[in-house]
Amino acid sequence: MDATYLPYALLAMGAYALVSPLMRVATTGPNAVPSDVAVVVSNTLLVGMALGVLWYTDQGFTTHLSSPKLLHVLAAGVFLGIGILALYRSLALGPVSVVTPIFAMFLVFSSVIGFLVLGESFTARKALGIVFAALAVYLVSGA
Repeated sequence: MDATYLPYALLAMGAYALVSPLMRVATTGPNAVPSDVAVVVSNTLLVGMALGVLWYTDQGFTTHLSSPKLLHVLAAGVFLGIGILALYRSLALGPVSVVTPIFAMFLVFSSVIGFLVLGESFTARKALGIVFAALAVYLVSGA
């Protein structure tokens, strides 16, 4: 199996682990930044970084705007926007230790969509992992 994706997945995990605690601090207490403002500022930085990667790697941009898969990208962008707005608002209102595990259930649902819709392989081991992930979220969130 080609595991060239693994370093990126680990980097994403490590970086994303810091998002919720930082946003919780930023959006609560004295001088709190409203969660919607935090979305705009943090995602403006994200867009700038992504444009820098496109420029550095010379991937181009406009040539991909005519792809028939662009609708999937746009739909993903809508759901990403909804998810980030809701995540940042929930972090402004609730504890990281509860909000983040509930938010992390997207991993379970994404896996199930992968099996059911995308035809990815489903094994007893993966099923057990999903059950444990859901159980862990339930136990950690205190729900």
